[in-house]
Amino acid sequence: MRTLTIRIEPDTTDALERAGRQFIEAWQSGTYAGEYLSFESPAALFRLLTPARWGVLEALQKAGHCGLRELARQLGRDASAVHRDIAALAERGLVEKDESGKLFVPFGRIHAEIDLMPKAA
Repeated sequence: MRTLTIRIEPDTTDALERAGRQFIEAWQSGTYAGEYLSFESPAALFRLLTPARWGVLEALQKAGHCGLRELARQLGRDASAVHRDIAALAERGLVEKDESGKLFVPFGRIHAEIDLMPKAA
């Protein structure tokens, strides 16, 4: 099962160093280490993962593979609005299309890590 971990990482240098270490560890061990999606701030995360888009992800995980109109019907939303949400989610790799053109979430688990701490002086 593919796992996506979403993180808030305001320091891009630290984020890149961590990603490099994780890549090397996965390469050396030959084991799947999961996948990561980082944002520089909670605001950036919530611009992508709006409540409506989170609902799209939940519905797609539940339904498995389905078409856009079918998904819009399940969500009780306009197909063009769902299409816009799908486009934004697909751009970041959260939604994909199978060989028959049906939409799906490629991750069996999506985990979010958000820490709220005072900035270091």
